[in-house]
Amino acid sequence: MSKTNAIRILESHNISHTTHTYEVDEEDLSGETVAKKIGAKEETVFKTLVTSGDKTGINVFCIPVTEELNLKKAAAVSGNKKIEMIKVKDLFQLTGYIRGGCSPIGMKKNFPTYIEETAQLFEKIYVSAGVRGMQVCLSPDDLKNISEAAFADLL
Repeated sequence: MSKTNAIRILESHNISHTTHTYEVDEEDLSGETVAKKIGAKEETVFKTLVTSGDKTGINVFCIPVTEELNLKKAAAVSGNKKIEMIKVKDLFQLTGYIRGGCSPIGMKKNFPTYIEETAQLFEKIYVSAGVRGMQVCLSPDDLKNISEAAFADLL
């Protein structure tokens, strides 16, 4: 698999990471399946969710694949009264990524990004490398720094 924008960014900043590829099943893009395929604990695999807030516009949230984003907490931490998930059809135009391959690293614009605080419990976590079929493993602090994110209670 060729290098993605996310991988190029990590390499250009000399951020320690590993990549993990897997066979994509278009019928099952669930994070739990991805975790099994790469041999990772589900709680260490994070999905990237893109939302629209009533005050701040687009926000990005990274949470464990086994969890659901608490929209009230997400709104509060991002300075909004209300947020909602963007439509899947708008994802590529906004971020440059598709569903199942959306990475918090290297989006078209640098949107405010928040990582579920439990990520700090792990030495390494996994996020999409920017395409379906590839995850990148790195330290939560490195992800926070490269994506200019903040840790927050999002669950």
